Amino acid sequence: MQDLDSRIDRLAHNRRTLPEHEQIADLGKQREAASGQVVVSQTEVDDLGREQRKADADVEQVKTRRQRNQQRLDQGQVGSPKELESLQHELQTLERRISDLEDAELDVMERLENAQSELDRLQSSIEEYDRSLGELVQRRDAAVAQIDGEVASAEAERAQIVDGIPDDLLKLYERLRASHGGVGAAALVQRRCQGCRLELNAADLRAMAAAPDDEVLRCEECTRILVRTGESGL
Repeated sequence: MQDLDSRIDRLAHNRRTLPEHEQIADLGKQREAASGQVVVSQTEVDDLGREQRKADADVEQVKTRRQRNQQRLDQGQVGSPKELESLQHELQTLERRISDLEDAELDVMERLENAQSELDRLQSSIEEYDRSLGELVQRRDAAVAQIDGEVASAEAERAQIVDGIPDDLLKLYERLRASHGGVGAAALVQRRCQGCRLELNAADLRAMAAAPDDEVLRCEECTRILVRTGESGL
């Protein structure tokens, strides 16, 4: 039964230490960091979008005023030379203002384009993280399912063995197992306990050799239950 218990413990350890667990955790942290960057990038895109719309509106407002003044000039609605001079001067001023506003508008458009490209890149990285995480989760779940199946099989086999063990012996075995790193019983091979790896003295060996087959033997060094084999050297 010790072999089964060791196998079950080993499988449980393997389940906890699957490489996919750490890979999923690391990738999840990277995705979380990228998600934070997406929020920052999206905020920048939104701010620049509002800035561009304002720049567009400013340009259109000045162009509308220029068009209105130009129409007055073209339709001869100016009554005096002084008013004509003032209107022509304003048109020149509006042209310069439009030029400045369009330059600012182009600058905002360029910054918005760059910010949108960065946002697209970050969103693509999120999609890639999600794809990789999905694959890792599938691999982990498949590995866990396989291990769980092996554990269930070993536990079923163990249950059959336990049915034939006296309660007091089973309790002793479980107590020793809990206090000795999961190994409550060990084979005696060539006069050496395979639990603590120490060789038994001659007196103990003589006593064990004379003991009935159904007597529970204990290692004097580590107190584990000793299992006699054909290679015990008794």
